[in-house]
Amino acid sequence: MAYTDILYEERDGVARITINRPEKYNAFRQQTAEELIQAFNKAGWNPEIGVVVLTGAGDRAFCTGGDQSSDSHEGSYGGRGTLGMPVEDLHAIIRDIPKPVIARVNGFAIGGGHVLHVLCDLTIAADTAIFGQVGPKMGSVDPGFGTAYLARLVGEKKAREIWYLCRRYSAQEALEMGLVNAVVPADRLDAEVDAWCAEIVERSPTALAIAKRSFNADSEHIRGIGILGFQSVKAYYESDESKEGVAALREKRKPEFRKYAPR
Repeated sequence: MAYTDILYEERDGVARITINRPEKYNAFRQQTAEELIQAFNKAGWNPEIGVVVLTGAGDRAFCTGGDQSSDSHEGSYGGRGTLGMPVEDLHAIIRDIPKPVIARVNGFAIGGGHVLHVLCDLTIAADTAIFGQVGPKMGSVDPGFGTAYLARLVGEKKAREIWYLCRRYSAQEALEMGLVNAVVPADRLDAEVDAWCAEIVERSPTALAIAKRSFNADSEHIRGIGILGFQSVKAYYESDESKEGVAALREKRKPEFRKYAPR
């Protein structure tokens, strides 16, 4: 298929998938999610491909989550999926393809974009990369892999800090907490990713597939929790409390969430 929101390349046993919306800090919309799913399917089941790299165009952002500059909130995009966008399917395909997926983080990995890198098997970051969540600042949350699986990576206390406080973390801080595998100077990011890919494509593809499925089996119950959770988030997105987050962003002011707290 012809892509409008992503770039797709296959070379030397590596499939490279690039979110190509740099003017939006590589935030994704419904079309982006659908194209990513198609691309992961294409790469994941091609026997000539040994590893998949996910990244964002430009040097400012890996991905900053759902595009809030559109006229719709994440809860009302109007497409398929519980939230009107196939977020669950995108998360699932990254885990389900029998190939290692490397996140090449070249800038901001924020919000839903942060969840995408968490879901990848490996993360290699430029020293200029920035990580963090924004959900509770925006009237949003990821009730599945973005929370529960994150805790597997960095521990319960740190995961709760990331979500409750919505701070931003440097690449070095991400490395120290176990959120990424390697950090290199930005001008060496491609070379480092290429080196990791070259090692992986030399490995037994069947052994890698079995290993990935074995790793996933231990946390697969999170998928069920997430599906249930997204139903709750859908209802939450329809509330005035959630809508306040997007309204505040567009009006360039601080959100006033407390006035909507249950009494």
